Amino acid sequence: MDPLNYNQIEFLKSAATFSQLPPDIGAEVAFAGRSNAGKSSALNAITGRHRLARTSKTPGRTQLINFFILDAHRRLVDLPGYGYAKVPEEIKHRWGKSIEEYISHRQSLQGIILLMDIRHPLTEFDWRMIKWTAPQNLAIHILLTKADKLKRGAAQNTLLHVRKELSGYEDLITIQLFSSVIPQGLEEAHSKLDELLSLE
Repeated sequence: MDPLNYNQIEFLKSAATFSQLPPDIGAEVAFAGRSNAGKSSALNAITGRHRLARTSKTPGRTQLINFFILDAHRRLVDLPGYGYAKVPEEIKHRWGKSIEEYISHRQSLQGIILLMDIRHPLTEFDWRMIKWTAPQNLAIHILLTKADKLKRGAAQNTLLHVRKELSGYEDLITIQLFSSVIPQGLEEAHSKLDELLSLE
């Protein structure tokens, strides 16, 4: 399959509940991460569309499941950020329930891009996502974001540490360094997305 053109992505729709999701056909990959992990910035960098996902100095602004269409058969999905947002606990609980339901029942979901701030990897939320996803045999590709905040040696050490902590999940989880500022890791992220979104 030829590499996908991520720059041609367009917003499709937002959904507050599972019943509002678009038709469950084709292939999609969902982006998930703690609210301050740089998820919107990563989505914008990967697609080359700087206003695709709304970034904010107030983490947790993504409160809906947002769908973006690449072509007639492939989508990227922006899941609500979780764990930092200053919102009522009731809403946090609803976000968690929506995400879990989506991951458990969405047939077209081919994998998760899980974003972690390289300075604070493997939070409670990250482990929860991994444990939700593993029983579904869904691939997880981890972006250790904000890699520009660390020196190269420290970033590589963190990558090795996270890989070691996730031993036992090698069949499901891949990991890379990423920065939307430099940028760093775009080609590797595109390659992984192409693989996950392949319809072959």
